[in-house]
Amino acid sequence: QVQLVESGGGLVQAGDSLRLSCAASGRTFSSYAMGWFRQAPGKEREFVASISWSGGSTYYADSVKGRFTISRDNAKNTVYLQMNSLKPEDTAVYYCAADYRIGVVSTVVSDFDSWGQGTQVTVSS
Repeated sequence: QVQLVESGGGLVQAGDSLRLSCAASGRTFSSYAMGWFRQAPGKEREFVASISWSGGSTYYADSVKGRFTISRDNAKNTVYLQMNSLKPEDTAVYYCAADYRIGVVSTVVSDFDSWGQGTQVTVSS
């Protein structure tokens, strides 16, 4: 089992940037894919971005493509989400998650095994 702790959320204005971090512990971080998801009030949790164990493959939701960048530092057991040109519709609780399956990178919520507690991102217009 891996423990995940997100940080870096906050209140920003439209057009600003934020970088979220997710620190992992308890399992070999470099062996599994990671993802970022978000959930706005009254909505289902949705996929934002995911990255393979090596960082060589990345996937993005259409709504964030070109604005957000997912990356990882396996030496620091951390995955990041750089968010640029933020919009009010990006407001949500952001969660990082780990997928223990070997050799795959998913975009599906139910494929991920461990979740952090979430960090709030609020973008004002």
